[in-house]
Amino acid sequence: MGVADDSGGQGTGAGEADRYQNRELSWLEFNARVLALAEDPQTPLLERVKFLAIFSSNLDEFFQVRVAGLKDQVAAGVKGRSPDGRSATQQLDQVQERAAELTARADEVFLNQLVPALAGQGIVYSTWAQLDDDDREWLREEFDRRIFPVLTPLAVDPGHPFPYISSLSLNLGVIVQDPSTGERRFARVKVPPLLPRFVVMPDGERFVPLEQVIAAHLDGLFPGMQVLDHVAFRVTRNADLTVEEEEAEDLLAAIEVELRRRRFGKAVRLEVEDDISAEALELIREELELDEADVVAHAGPVGMSGLFSVAEMDRPELQYPPFSPVTQRRLVSEEGERLDIFAAIAEADLLVHHPYDSFVTSVEEFIRQAAGDPKVLAIKLTLYRTSGDSPIVASLIRAAEQGKQVVALVELKARFDEERNIEWARSLERAGVHVVYGLVGLKTHTKTCLVVREEAAGVVRYCHVGTGNYNPKTARLYEDFGLLTASPEIGSDLSQLFNYLTGYARNVEYSKLLMAPHALRPALVDLIRNERRAAPGTGHIVMKMNSLVDPDMIDELYAASADGVRVELIIRGICCLRPQVPGLSDNITVRSLLGRYLEHSRIYRFANGRGPGAECHYIGSADLMPRNLDRRVEAVVPIDDPDLRARLDDVIAVELADDTLAWQLVGDRWERVERNCTVETHVELQEQAAKRATIELR
Repeated sequence: MGVADDSGGQGTGAGEADRYQNRELSWLEFNARVLALAEDPQTPLLERVKFLAIFSSNLDEFFQVRVAGLKDQVAAGVKGRSPDGRSATQQLDQVQERAAELTARADEVFLNQLVPALAGQGIVYSTWAQLDDDDREWLREEFDRRIFPVLTPLAVDPGHPFPYISSLSLNLGVIVQDPSTGERRFARVKVPPLLPRFVVMPDGERFVPLEQVIAAHLDGLFPGMQVLDHVAFRVTRNADLTVEEEEAEDLLAAIEVELRRRRFGKAVRLEVEDDISAEALELIREELELDEADVVAHAGPVGMSGLFSVAEMDRPELQYPPFSPVTQRRLVSEEGERLDIFAAIAEADLLVHHPYDSFVTSVEEFIRQAAGDPKVLAIKLTLYRTSGDSPIVASLIRAAEQGKQVVALVELKARFDEERNIEWARSLERAGVHVVYGLVGLKTHTKTCLVVREEAAGVVRYCHVGTGNYNPKTARLYEDFGLLTASPEIGSDLSQLFNYLTGYARNVEYSKLLMAPHALRPALVDLIRNERRAAPGTGHIVMKMNSLVDPDMIDELYAASADGVRVELIIRGICCLRPQVPGLSDNITVRSLLGRYLEHSRIYRFANGRGPGAECHYIGSADLMPRNLDRRVEAVVPIDDPDLRARLDDVIAVELADDTLAWQLVGDRWERVERNCTVETHVELQEQAAKRATIELR
């Protein structure tokens, strides 16, 4: 054993600031890696535009939730400190400073890198000043026909208070003067959110910001007045929901009330054009009750999440090469027809890896066949996020209409998907589905489905346990695993889980599943400590996840490193652990993969998890964050089939060998892995999936 004791405590003696990275700053460094994809000339051009839009959208959500939370702590006088030793005020100051740096970098990427590169491909970003008279005449007609009828100028004067500015809406602040009296007034014009963010010129090649088109025609909105100044601006508001579930008799109604309140959340950020006048800035800032530190001035267009519309232009040569997800050989006949999925699962477990394996022909087909199969008695499923036209929800409704018992646990508190989930909940209830809204105080984050089928030998339970949501759209973009199995033990566990979620139960025990919030944390701790007790040189842990935040789990990994256990971490987003620190984490490496697909799966591999030299693998819905381990219902399932464990090892090997998409964390700095471009994870796994579709696995 090394210097750390078996408790996993702080045996190294390192201080808090040396042991942990700050959660919020680590997230900003993740978004900096997203921004790096927009800067990377090896990324296809329109994909670079998309990554810049993703960066902007990510930052919006970060301010709506995380920065808003820090501001609430400061306002409430919270004295506690984060695990890395920072006060809320220190975190807020450092977060705003780093976010401002990244925003300036994003503006530079757009104006000095992407705009010239797009122009070289015939896609021209044009300001109003760059247009000729013919262009302006066409835009005037377009303005009169499609834009002007939608606009509503709102004046600010003694009879008209400062208008409410909804979160993330784009606006024009206008200062006008009455030529008769000389009186100056401020007005706000909301840029219509349902119109395209950029107006595409008739040649189909140039795009002009909508707010500039409106600004050029303000005289038509304020006839008889002098327009002295105008500026585009955008407000970000606190969007975190607060629902006292214990007091809410109807959780659905309570969430609806909170969604309406979200529109009126306190402002946390003001984005403006960098040439804004001092008069306009002071007026807007004071009305929104924001400090100077809350103002972000843009050299580029305000609200670059609108670039998604540009990224979606029909220019396939400027995008990633098309890839069609494949169907595993066991799920199709020689003629290419879909087979009985229950027979395939009964033969042996299936491991599907999206987006390489088709979600539609595996998970969606599993639920579709269950809905129409007369032998199926019941379908139970957890619904965290799904698409707007979800075929899975349609299958559940069809099953209920056929008299099957259908249970859907709809998580109403899935952030920014609350409205959609309320709509689905009502549709399901109208069809006769038993809809449950989860447990008091806990979000239900599991990705689980149970199908109960009556067969000749008796009732058989077919199961799906995954790492991603039941969403066919994101399944083409998010990398996730799912296990389809007829294991009696896992079937029994899922029955226990759904009974726990829909009824009353305490101290539920599971045979195979590791469940949060009760059993997952201690089970993972035992597995980590077991590696520490293994023969010298044989301890090895691989963990792949979205975020590593939990201080106690980090301490367990530090202790394992001190005992000589090799720890390899693949973490897409936040990592509060500091690897490669002498005396603390010498044996820990951390890498992050960012590229075409969003790495979303969670894999936990322990070299001695089943005994000396006998590895074990788990996949599931939980990251190593306090909320996942302690305040959510999460399911992590073992992969028992040796062939499927080997497939997981193949994926891990590719991701650890990647020298194209990979970044590595050294102490507290993220650096690109030396870029030899011999292994690119997403391309390699696409090729592996294509082979899997054409050969027998067994």
